[in-house]
Amino acid sequence: MKKVIYTEHAPKAVGPYSQAIEIKDTLYISGQIPLDPVTNKIVEGGIKEQTIQVMENIRAVLKAAGYSFENVVKSTCLLNDMDNFAAMNEVYAKYYPENPPARAAYQVVKLPLGVLVEIETIAVK
Repeated sequence: MKKVIYTEHAPKAVGPYSQAIEIKDTLYISGQIPLDPVTNKIVEGGIKEQTIQVMENIRAVLKAAGYSFENVVKSTCLLNDMDNFAAMNEVYAKYYPENPPARAAYQVVKLPLGVLVEIETIAVK
């Protein structure tokens, strides 16, 4: 049976979805954007600042479900511009210093609220 995961330390869902769903020791985290969960506003700055907020939002959801970055097996990174890839990757790499997960990265036409990056994540215990 699936379990809905929710934490106030990550942005609330802005549509008909959950922050994350856990089923059979696997956690599926919805795409996180750089919304500050305290102010409910997009963080100021560029791709690095936005990626940090996204990764901290992911950390909060992982923690709420009893997981950590070490449990992450797959990420999908959506960028509004592949010219931002190197800077996003620099920040992303700090969260996975050893044994990083599998990953895909895509440039998309538009992301919610005009953000520069969105990342979805799957973790397994």
